[in-house]
Amino acid sequence: MQYRPLGRTGLRVSEIGYGAWGIGGLYWVGAQEQESLRALHTAIEQGVNFIDTARGYGESERLVGQVVREHRGDPVYVATKVPPANMIWPAPTGVHPDEAFPGAHIRESLETSLRASGLEAFDLLQFHVWQDEWIGRGDWLETIAALKEEGKIRFFGVSINDYQPGSVLDLVRSGHVDAVQLIYNVFHQTPEESFLPACAEHGVGVVVRVPLDEGGLTGQITASTTFPADDFRNNYFAGDRPAQVEQRVDALVADLGVPRDRLAELALRFVLDAPEVSTIIPGMRSVRNVQRNVAVSDGQPLPAEQRATLAKHRWERNFYQP
Repeated sequence: MQYRPLGRTGLRVSEIGYGAWGIGGLYWVGAQEQESLRALHTAIEQGVNFIDTARGYGESERLVGQVVREHRGDPVYVATKVPPANMIWPAPTGVHPDEAFPGAHIRESLETSLRASGLEAFDLLQFHVWQDEWIGRGDWLETIAALKEEGKIRFFGVSINDYQPGSVLDLVRSGHVDAVQLIYNVFHQTPEESFLPACAEHGVGVVVRVPLDEGGLTGQITASTTFPADDFRNNYFAGDRPAQVEQRVDALVADLGVPRDRLAELALRFVLDAPEVSTIIPGMRSVRNVQRNVAVSDGQPLPAEQRATLAKHRWERNFYQP
């Protein structure tokens, strides 16, 4: 496992982190608790030391906390998220921060997360949405400072709105934030334009979510793909979107000249090729997922010609919207 600095925090995190949304039992249907626990244990045993969860991920915080507490000899860093008090995703403009992240709500959510996980503190506390217009308004910054002083969190971050890397640039430059989580993958390359350089300049850690486009970059989504009832992917891959993905992936693997089952590996390597990235957090609901993803962290760079080929397949769109 290779390790990278999480911005200026002093933490060195595994470049393959653990995205724990899918094991929580909400939105992603089909997770089995015992397999999830085995996957978490396997990840830590293979060097993963950064786990990302959230208050809104069902049983995820409980499972993560249980496993981390059983690995007290291993330095494992856990990040969680505070949902907006108004429960609006993504954060719209024109909303006062006291409607989304009033201090009392931040504290209450964190205390609930600590009880659910059984942990004494979180290494990174993130707001689950963000708008730069909140800087200098409300009492969220004072609350974060107090929670750090009390030892309940070590660092502060935000998880920004889908496909809006420009929405956090003022916060990155302000010095108030230690890490930012965002979407970055072969299809969504916009973060390379302004976001990644800004984070490098200001020492802000970069946590990349959705490196495989919710499965689109695994090569397994086809026009005939279906998902269990109540699984959020029924909306993400609604209508003819699976067919669109299949067509894009067909062109991508043909251009690369590789077997379809290598696409996920190369997609992860594409993201890791950016030196500004601290860690990527693919979802891993099984031991097999862990083993496949961890194997990518072998210190081998992505060949320049493959990176150039992948970069040509940029496809900016937002499947989270209807």
